[in-house]
Amino acid sequence: MLTIFGKSHRNGGFCDGATRRDFLTIGGSIVGGALALPRLLAADKASASGMSHKAVINVFLPGGPPHQDMWDLKPDAPEGIRGEFKPIKTNVPGIEIGEHFPEMAKMMDKFAVIRSITGCAGDHDAFQCMTGRKKKPNENGYWPSLGAWTSKLLGPANKAVPPHLSLMYRTGEQRWGYPGDGGFLGMGHAPFRLVGGQGNSLKGDSMALKGITLEGLAERSRLLKVFDSLDRTLDKSGSMDGMDTFTQQAMGILTSSKMVDALDLSKEDPKVVARYGVDDPGFERDGAPRMVRNFCIARRLVEAGARVVTMNFTRWDWHGPDGKNFVQGRKDMPLLDKAVCALVTDLHERGLDKDVSVVVWGEFGRTPKINKDAGRDHWPQVSCALMAGGGMRMGQVIGATNRLGEYAVKRPVTHEEVFATLFTNLGVNLRSAREFDPNNRPQYPVEPGTEPIRELVG
Repeated sequence: MLTIFGKSHRNGGFCDGATRRDFLTIGGSIVGGALALPRLLAADKASASGMSHKAVINVFLPGGPPHQDMWDLKPDAPEGIRGEFKPIKTNVPGIEIGEHFPEMAKMMDKFAVIRSITGCAGDHDAFQCMTGRKKKPNENGYWPSLGAWTSKLLGPANKAVPPHLSLMYRTGEQRWGYPGDGGFLGMGHAPFRLVGGQGNSLKGDSMALKGITLEGLAERSRLLKVFDSLDRTLDKSGSMDGMDTFTQQAMGILTSSKMVDALDLSKEDPKVVARYGVDDPGFERDGAPRMVRNFCIARRLVEAGARVVTMNFTRWDWHGPDGKNFVQGRKDMPLLDKAVCALVTDLHERGLDKDVSVVVWGEFGRTPKINKDAGRDHWPQVSCALMAGGGMRMGQVIGATNRLGEYAVKRPVTHEEVFATLFTNLGVNLRSAREFDPNNRPQYPVEPGTEPIRELVG
């Protein structure tokens, strides 16, 4: 893992259990494989992946978005269950979605809604949406994320951009900011984190590049000045002479403008940026900020060469008195609607809709019954997901819940099936992909026999 900037873990340690060797220390030395980038370059040479590549943008909605108020409304349910929001028609006959997604309704033919996600772990945690698996006791950090598997199996598509990138903000509820990691595949396949965090329990910078922020990255001269200083230090010590070819190329990645340019929205058409809405950098309590333009940055990153980009967006835990479901829904759903529709529109306009898969989901659904605080409580029995791009068959609803939105009554879909679909879209052959863990046991991206969602890619 290499962090461009971020916040430290409480008690002065590093976030997500990382150690000093996971970071590049500016003004010091490169230690313990901190530059995992040489491995990525070696994988690129082996795979000859070139510039043509498939990619995934994984959008996590921290807290558990209410499925029956977004894309699976129940207008015929009794009062106290159906909620305040009304369904609206879409441009696909027979499909209706929530009234706060009017932009999506106009282009529903470019989306697929899964209304029957089952098997949710029930924890406030991004882990399952990053790995496709439930956490097992004593295996924290063991299972590789989607991005880590992709990095290992496919390598980088562009030498200047790591294949696994994260726009996941570190949140007060730390599990909502978990971008996945390398697991048993190693830190070389952990995400390159591009954003940091702040909030209730986070303070101070981690091993940041001397205060470089996302805005500061646009000032490439500052970044290059940092690395020029580093280069001079290494040259003077003779360290550069001992680096192999891939390590020297890794230094080239860090000083390349490719990723810096992708992060610089001033290089984007202002009319395109405006489609996404206006960022709100304030963190929503212990959740993430409402950074709608990160959806545009995610698109720019995959264009630049990233294979998997993860991101989190605001906070969807609305069952308490401080987060009334329908008050927050009126605030956040239109923002999500505008941002995700701008992203999918951009992918189509750029001819990337066959190459880039998008998934939008949270860790579980919400109770049918509205509680005394006008919220919905945790409901792991069923949840929903939104998918787009990737050459998949769009303009459809997959699965169904019962009249009250309590459980799946048609075509239950598991997280692993979603992951099998994403891996297939990326070009991973699930019948042959296999890696060995440190105990020399064979492991697979998804459990053998798990198939992609046939309605989407079959």
